[in-house]
Amino acid sequence: MATKDLTFEQAIEKLEEIVSKLEEGDVPLEKAIEYYQEGMNLSKLCSEKLNRVQDKMVQIMNEQGELEPFDIQEDSSS
Repeated sequence: MATKDLTFEQAIEKLEEIVSKLEEGDVPLEKAIEYYQEGMNLSKLCSEKLNRVQDKMVQIMNEQGELEPFDIQEDSSS
């Protein structure tokens, strides 16, 4: 299954597995770099999925005449 085909839950699970492997410390450098890269891709995927859900929730709330359900605060340090 391609990374983009994963559900949010599957991506989080794979990300947790990668973190666990890297925390063990017994991973050769080349493999650690592969895990890190895969982890970053999974992290990006999860972030994108969360952003889409958040946008959808705001749209739904606005359609219902409700206030936006989230207090969105941008990280000013970026």
